[in-house]
Amino acid sequence: MTRLRYAALGAALAYFFDPQNGRARRKDAIKRIVRLGQRQRGRLGAKATRLREGPRPQPDDVTLARKVESEIFRDADVPKGRINVNAENGKVVLRGEVDSPELIDDLVGNARKVQGVQDVENLLHTPGRPAPMHE
Repeated sequence: MTRLRYAALGAALAYFFDPQNGRARRKDAIKRIVRLGQRQRGRLGAKATRLREGPRPQPDDVTLARKVESEIFRDADVPKGRINVNAENGKVVLRGEVDSPELIDDLVGNARKVQGVQDVENLLHTPGRPAPMHE
């Protein structure tokens, strides 16, 4: 194991101290390390900012409906043109026709996960089944 470490160290030294390309390789490696450190520092700063934030206010109905749409339509298999999403005072209503009961369960579950959703009314149905009535 020790020989392998020494061999790796020797290869790295030969790579970085090569008479023809070593200087450019060292500069490139330093630039990459600095950029990586800046990215990590930016991520840590954003995480710290999120931790300091207080509770977010309830989004308005239009914003909430768009957030739910962006979440449930993320999967390419979801028939976007056949599903209608409305929000009323934190309650999201899903209407439309989808291909399977499993997809209905997935859509309702994903809608419930969106921050700001207080309740989900499911009016989705499969082909050949009548649409559920609005409560």
